[in-house]
Amino acid sequence: MLGLVSSKLPQLESKDVLKRRIEAASRFVPMENLCISPQCGFASTHHGNNLTIEQEKAKLRLCIETAREVWGE
Repeated sequence: MLGLVSSKLPQLESKDVLKRRIEAASRFVPMENLCISPQCGFASTHHGNNLTIEQEKAKLRLCIETAREVWGE
């Protein structure tokens, strides 16, 4: 599992950057054994992170959209 999407910062990562990182990882692990996810839980500290629910949903959508583009549906 590639934790490529930050669960701590509200800015969305670029799909192109995520795809390049997935491609780099595929040099070491077969593509069918890889997947993408947020780095860790959205409340990974006892105070939580300063992301709104909508920002968290956008991060999860980014993971899903990128995965579909890379691995298909």
